[in-house]
Amino acid sequence: MTTPEVRTRAVRLGPRSLAALCLVSAVGVAGFGWPLFADPTSQVAAHAQDAPWLFAGLLVLLVAVVTATISESGLGPKAVAMLGVLAATGAALRPIGAGTAGIEPMFFLMVLSGRVLGPGFGFVLGSVTMFSSALLTGGVGPWLPFQMLAMGWFTMGAGLLPGPDRMRGRGELALLAAYGFCAAFAYGTVMNLAGWPFMGALASNVAFEPHADVTANLARFLAYCVATSLGWDLGRAVVTVVLTLTLGAPLLKALRRATRRAAFETPVTFEPR
Repeated sequence: MTTPEVRTRAVRLGPRSLAALCLVSAVGVAGFGWPLFADPTSQVAAHAQDAPWLFAGLLVLLVAVVTATISESGLGPKAVAMLGVLAATGAALRPIGAGTAGIEPMFFLMVLSGRVLGPGFGFVLGSVTMFSSALLTGGVGPWLPFQMLAMGWFTMGAGLLPGPDRMRGRGELALLAAYGFCAAFAYGTVMNLAGWPFMGALASNVAFEPHADVTANLARFLAYCVATSLGWDLGRAVVTVVLTLTLGAPLLKALRRATRRAAFETPVTFEPR
């Protein structure tokens, strides 16, 4: 008789970590979308060039999320070790296809890791992986906190997909592939939004217009995405789907086996002598 497989989440979303995650997500949404809603005559729009300070503050909040999550969940050395291994692997995968039609194999690893290890661990893993890869490739700049947040959302979303304890086999791979395809476009779109309002030298039909309404600017933004990043996002999405369908089954099995053996959430007890 076989026992059913129990899914263990390395990092649980407790009250403090959930509050910190909601806070940083709210600030991130504001940071990504404020140019679309700010009055061009307001002091906020007048200080648009101070955006790097917002990025720095966002990075501090991201670190707070990581700290709160780890401290609240009692993350042990085994889970920290797995976090380090997966983040290092993702950071090493990212430069493989840099500059080549969106070939970014790290995204499929983030999808599978978030699925197995849960949304809390997924957000931490996505953020840490992006930070590590930036150090590895020299991609540190004011865009980095937004990349960390977007990748954290991307990986966390995989952990929120339905059926983590019941769905297995082809159905699960199809679900993860579909999520990876859609989320790859979402990631690219969100990152476009982070930089698009500050590219004033673009052609007028796709550039951000401070005095236009939200509908007009969204149309400009859509045209900008189609003209500049659609091919890159499509390449990222296709690579994520192909790798998920071909390598997903053994990698999911390995991640689940490692999670069970590590027993991250098993309390440590001491027997009296």
